Amino acid sequence: MRTENLLIELGTEELPPKSLKSLGQAFATQFESALLGADLQFDTVSWFAAPRRLAVYVSQLAEGQADKIVEKRGPAVSAAFDSEGAPTKAAMGWARGNGIAVEDAERLVTDKGEWLLHKAHVPGQSVTALLESLLNQAISKLPIPKPMRWGSYTTQFIRPVHTLTVLYGSEVVNLTALGMTSGRTLQGHRFHGEARFELDHADNYATALEAQYVVADFQARKDNVRQQLEDAASNLSLTPDYNEDLLEEIASLVEWPVVMQASFEKGFLDVPKEALIYTMKDDQKYVPLLDSNGYLSNQFLFVSNIESQDPSQVISGNEKVIRPRLADAEFFFNSDKKTTLASRLDSLDSVLFQKQLGTLKEKSTRISSLSGFIAKQIGADETLAERAGLLAKTDLMTHMVMEFPDVQGVMGKYYALNDGEDTSVADALYEQYLPRFAGDTLPQPGVSAAVALADKLDTLVGIFGIGQLPKGDKDPFALRRAAIGVLRIISELSLPLDLQTLVSKAGEVYGDKLSNKEYKQQVVDFVLGRFVALLQDQGVAIDVIQAVSARRPTEPADYLARIKAVASFKQLDEAEALAAANKRVANILAKQGDLVSGQSVNESLLTEPAEQALFSALKPAESVVENAVKTQDYSQILTTLATLRNDIDNFFDNVMVMSDDEATKINRLALLSLLRQLFLTTADVSLLTKA
Repeated sequence: MRTENLLIELGTEELPPKSLKSLGQAFATQFESALLGADLQFDTVSWFAAPRRLAVYVSQLAEGQADKIVEKRGPAVSAAFDSEGAPTKAAMGWARGNGIAVEDAERLVTDKGEWLLHKAHVPGQSVTALLESLLNQAISKLPIPKPMRWGSYTTQFIRPVHTLTVLYGSEVVNLTALGMTSGRTLQGHRFHGEARFELDHADNYATALEAQYVVADFQARKDNVRQQLEDAASNLSLTPDYNEDLLEEIASLVEWPVVMQASFEKGFLDVPKEALIYTMKDDQKYVPLLDSNGYLSNQFLFVSNIESQDPSQVISGNEKVIRPRLADAEFFFNSDKKTTLASRLDSLDSVLFQKQLGTLKEKSTRISSLSGFIAKQIGADETLAERAGLLAKTDLMTHMVMEFPDVQGVMGKYYALNDGEDTSVADALYEQYLPRFAGDTLPQPGVSAAVALADKLDTLVGIFGIGQLPKGDKDPFALRRAAIGVLRIISELSLPLDLQTLVSKAGEVYGDKLSNKEYKQQVVDFVLGRFVALLQDQGVAIDVIQAVSARRPTEPADYLARIKAVASFKQLDEAEALAAANKRVANILAKQGDLVSGQSVNESLLTEPAEQALFSALKPAESVVENAVKTQDYSQILTTLATLRNDIDNFFDNVMVMSDDEATKINRLALLSLLRQLFLTTADVSLLTKA
């Protein structure tokens, strides 16, 4: 069967830059799904996306479906003929529906009986006949939250569509979609290219557009922008400050990227660099430049969509655009410094944190109290922690943060230093929001960690305390992020803090505002649940996590220490046998546990050499475990218990636990209970699977 390459392009007005990549990927995914559903053979499906176009390219697409033989089973032979062998109405109706006579039907014989059968030959449809339906099917499933109408069209799309190009090789496939009739017309670059031109062959799509100053391949355009930025910055011995999100947004704004260099007055550098960077990147999509010490340069880069014959005019225009924004930041900064953060505290009473939980001022008071409590637990300065907690949200009332919300915390630090606050207080105002995302840095141990924990715990306990638990993907107060932040701070900084204690203290600070009586356990379980996900993301085996989680340790640092110890234990030669033995012991005790409740081992009742040997080995192990628990040295505990393998194996090989003598049986169960409890000081190793 003949194959050709297929090109479909929707030529539009400028598409939303933040959605461009996802639209391009979705278009390819949905169209591929439609092709598969139609049983059309092809090699690969790739996508193109530029500000004024979405396209899919299908390589080696078959010219049609393969013919099929469809088996249509009829009534059972016993019901298809009467006693005289004449066809029944059921048989004749079925045959008529299939366009055959009853006598032309084949027979299908199975172990359950015999049926009439017709093997119908169904010819495949051509790709040209199918494409309109498949294209419209794919378009209807694109992620478009707010479709729009345009002109006199009744169809809807994310932006007005002006051209529809559908080429199967060099052949135009005639179809209609989004109110447009297909052709071979494409849009060139808005300024450099032809308004309309014709494409001769699907294979020439990318090269034909490039001749019209359009880089249609999203990834190629993104890479082009990246390389130009790096080269331009390197020429200045500076480093471009951008992330992948900004790079993708810039690539979604231009069809023919041209990187240019501009500058602003050095006097603006007196403003905190974070505010300047925010307005350059978020408002203007410019790329700031940093020197080797991380200081902001007054030079910056921007990406133009035109190759100007007079670049100085384009550069001058962009410098004029950025200047008022930087001037605003400068004005806000100088104005804000005239009022101390402490004097803004009362203004927080005018901002609601949450209707049932009170204002931001009330939250600040709670954070202050909880920060002091945590600081005392971890050996930090309690007074400074309380001060930082009290001022934590005051920068939200400054002009700078109101204008540029993303610099909250950052500006708090600058203003606190300007007010003469202690440096640890100033650092805490910024670091209270850390970590902000996966892999982000943590607050410094001490005052900053105390305030960061207090802020997150206050939100967690408050929202759970009024029964507004996150459901599905709805998490308006970012409780999952707060929980992960709490875990990372405590565990990675090895802070001696217990979640139950912290949650109880946070609830106590709320007073009578909390209506959900179950919040304490719910919050602890929620946070520990995030620990499971966090550890899985780090590559920890699920059975190791389950073994530790079964003990429900509520000190994150302790939890992590157990995880590391169990992961190491699992690699030992003895681990598999000991896990099996623990499982066996757990099953025995589950059935007989009531008999040994409160019982200790009576050495005089140990008559078998194997049980005497196990008890003799357990006594020194018990002492090691007792001392190691105090220092959370779980590796030593499990290493010590691993030496018991031979004694445990001998016990089960030579001792009948369920002795006819009741006292002997209870004593042996008590011995197993002692063994089990020693292992459970670290984890339930019976849940471990083979390494």
